[in-house]
Amino acid sequence: MSLIQVINPNTSTAMTETIGAAARAVAARDTEILAVCPQHGVPSIEGHFDEAVAAIGVLEQVQRGEKLGVSGHVIACFGDPGLLAARELASGPVIGIAEAAMHTATLVATRFSIITTLPRTLVIARHLLQQYGFTHHCAALHAIDLPVLALEDGSGVAQERVRARCIQAVREDNSGAIVLGCGGMASLAQALTRELGMPVIDGVSAAVKMVEALVALGLGTSKQGDLAYPLAKPLSGGFRHLSQD
Repeated sequence: MSLIQVINPNTSTAMTETIGAAARAVAARDTEILAVCPQHGVPSIEGHFDEAVAAIGVLEQVQRGEKLGVSGHVIACFGDPGLLAARELASGPVIGIAEAAMHTATLVATRFSIITTLPRTLVIARHLLQQYGFTHHCAALHAIDLPVLALEDGSGVAQERVRARCIQAVREDNSGAIVLGCGGMASLAQALTRELGMPVIDGVSAAVKMVEALVALGLGTSKQGDLAYPLAKPLSGGFRHLSQD
């Protein structure tokens, strides 16, 4: 049996429930999903500052998950905040949902489009495309021009905007797949895939399956080189609890 910790890096419990439900919907029968979020931090992640603050919460959750003996971790924010630092802390695999979604898209299409929330987050998505080597695979990026928490306000407006942007992408981008660029969009992928007749990829689901596959292969995060465990040194003040023994 595998225990996968799915970390929502913001403090929204409603979004954590959405993300956890999406993860459980695709998890294997012998996989248990532990969906968590930090108690302190930002309510939503919509910029570089938000990501920097959220990264500490991610590391705290990874540290707790390691003590619980989880098999691996998913970072369920499309900016993949704190990903490499989290891999230093973890023995098992750690997968970010942007990384997972982009990799998955290239396995089922030669070009993909990304649908995200606010226009300012398009820059972050472009940075990740460059970092992961997928710039030439991305046909276009679109923003619904609504904040992340609009996906949890119960009005359905944000979900309809996502749907409309996906339809626009199909018409204009000449891409073969669509990547949903926010963990809060996780519940939309399957219905949109059926409606549009093309792969619409939720990074939460993709990341869960990647962690399962790596665990099944007996592969964890390499502890050779830069992803070795952090050097043991005393941290001070509010960071003391993150010190490595």
